[in-house]
Amino acid sequence: MNAYPELGFYLLSGQPTTARIALDEVREAEAMGLGTAFISERYNLKEAASLSGAAGAVTSRLQIQTAATNHNTRHPLVTAGFARTIRSITDGRFVLGLGRGVALMQDTYGIPHINSAQLEEFVGVMRRLFRGEAIVGHDGVCGSWPVLHLDSSLDEHLPMSLVAMGPESMKLAGRCFDEVILHTYFTDEYTEKCVRTVKEAAEQAGRNPDDVKVWSCFATIGDHIPEELRIKKSVGRLATYLQGYGDLLVRLNQWDPAVLERFRADAVVQSVPGAIDGVGTPEQLEHIAGLIPEEWLAPSATGSPDECARAVRGQLEIGCDGVIMHGASPAELEPIVKAYAA
Repeated sequence: MNAYPELGFYLLSGQPTTARIALDEVREAEAMGLGTAFISERYNLKEAASLSGAAGAVTSRLQIQTAATNHNTRHPLVTAGFARTIRSITDGRFVLGLGRGVALMQDTYGIPHINSAQLEEFVGVMRRLFRGEAIVGHDGVCGSWPVLHLDSSLDEHLPMSLVAMGPESMKLAGRCFDEVILHTYFTDEYTEKCVRTVKEAAEQAGRNPDDVKVWSCFATIGDHIPEELRIKKSVGRLATYLQGYGDLLVRLNQWDPAVLERFRADAVVQSVPGAIDGVGTPEQLEHIAGLIPEEWLAPSATGSPDECARAVRGQLEIGCDGVIMHGASPAELEPIVKAYAA
């Protein structure tokens, strides 16, 4: 068993130039005792099924979890087959994590938007397939298929997680998912509310609230990494979220929407041709840092390794069951994990 099952990290954080880095990262993470490697899907070098198989093949204890892929970008049998294959490769160390996706990107690529009813129905389909059932004539909100069948000899529980932001997603996670991953840069107040909402929804659905694991996704940016990289991982990352779904993040955290309007109207922000954390120059990031209040960047682990470790423990103290140290590679996390252990 890993020494710190409550700690996780994201594989290939940032903008990797090769996916082979992932093999070294999961080996390092397992040696450090981290519990889970999370895989966020980007189609260029981070296709979730490929990375899950690679990560599982070179580890023996580390949990592997997609966080997230979208249920409507693959046929359900392809998703089910991918999940079953990875679970077989890893002796059950795989969790299938789903999310709604980013509406702007979905519109660009012609991928339909995802709603709660579709996610809930899709979970039910996966559960039935993993019980060995043949589903005939399914016609529902997540799709229509003449026959869905994986393997009649199969009878197991597929652990599934949901990347969630709003209260309705938290309730959905509590009703039918095994784990929920919160979003980066949630305030402590909103994080505590999320935990309560998930656990209460689980209880109302007749489930044991302790069986639904809530992960804080916590930006972890220690002073031991170069300053130019720190601003990219903090200001750049939050600015990219504000580009994609700023209204939602501001509303959930009860931040001042006028600040978001000034951010969007800024000429430098408008001049960045893409995701700010990916293509923003050091000069642009320095300027954008002046547009984002310190309180918006505060829900994160920053400072010395000891200070970062205390901040990570703080997320557990406010009710989360686990902490994903977001935006940092295992090599960058090593001094923080040593401090956490101490």
